[in-house]
Amino acid sequence: MARKEKKDDLDTETTFADMNVEGFSWYNPDKKKNPNKQIGKVSRKEYWAMVRGAFAATLPIIGCVIVGALLVFLLAYLWLG
Repeated sequence: MARKEKKDDLDTETTFADMNVEGFSWYNPDKKKNPNKQIGKVSRKEYWAMVRGAFAATLPIIGCVIVGALLVFLLAYLWLG
């Protein structure tokens, strides 16, 4: 039987902060940034998909807050009224 190669989905190319800082042991003064790499560019369709996802994630929390506030108001109305 042949062994299957383990597929690694770890992204090792994307960086969010440049760790090539003078004084670190791995500092390389010859390393240049890639100006052609476009990180953070999203299309209009992807942007609205992210907005819909954010609303879908916060909707249950907002719903719980509204239901809780109505429940407190109803209990206060019945108890004090």
